[in-house]
Amino acid sequence: MKPDEPVVLTERIGRVGLATLNRPRQLNALNDELMDRLGEALLAFDADDAVGAIVIAGGARAFAAGADIAAMVDWTYMDVYRSDFITRNWETIRRVRKPVLAAVAGFAMGGGCELALACDIVVAGESARFALPEIKLAMLPGAGGTQRLPRAVGKAKAMDMCLSARALDAAEADRYGLVSRVVPDERLFEETLALAATIAAYSLPALMAIKESVNRTYESALGEGIGFERRQLHARFASEDAHEGMRAFLDKRPPRFSHR
Repeated sequence: MKPDEPVVLTERIGRVGLATLNRPRQLNALNDELMDRLGEALLAFDADDAVGAIVIAGGARAFAAGADIAAMVDWTYMDVYRSDFITRNWETIRRVRKPVLAAVAGFAMGGGCELALACDIVVAGESARFALPEIKLAMLPGAGGTQRLPRAVGKAKAMDMCLSARALDAAEADRYGLVSRVVPDERLFEETLALAATIAAYSLPALMAIKESVNRTYESALGEGIGFERRQLHARFASEDAHEGMRAFLDKRPPRFSHR
């Protein structure tokens, strides 16, 4: 990384927005500047009608090796409380309505693991390693780790990882439900972009409704989630794309979605 190079690189590839973490010397350690820029990139892609899905990528050695400890070592309680640490910028991803995919190779430690957990789909290269080692610093996973990890892998595995700093390789992470799929490292970028392109080609309103419905039951009681899902299904009948999709199926032709 050159001194004047941005800490997050962005580009649009077809209907896919790509945000690449770019602090290679620090193994993409997540500091406030990086999380500010990442949040801005995600919101810009979310507002771009030409983008249907978003990919967050890291480097070959690390997706993100955790929070930037050097930046945090002297902070006090009042420093983090008054600055609204984590909530102010790390949680920006929760405001993104379009599907967000993580392409993870190498280390996804601490905050890096939590960032991946906050994405909708995690594609892992075979070199990926996931851990929440904050206990080693007498800290805890405070960017959603203690909340999202149990929902992904269950209480027993989450307790093991959080209390002992146990790391999972890609195969274990896949087996436990932390990642969506595992691919060879040399195909990680290609496979993730291809998956994102497939998703982005579908009707954007339907994608957003599905994401919102899954997140609703993920974060609430089953009955509430079912009710929300039903209203989202009913709302599809007001969508031009849904009628186009059904007509195309009956006509045995590819649908032509207008994302309306």
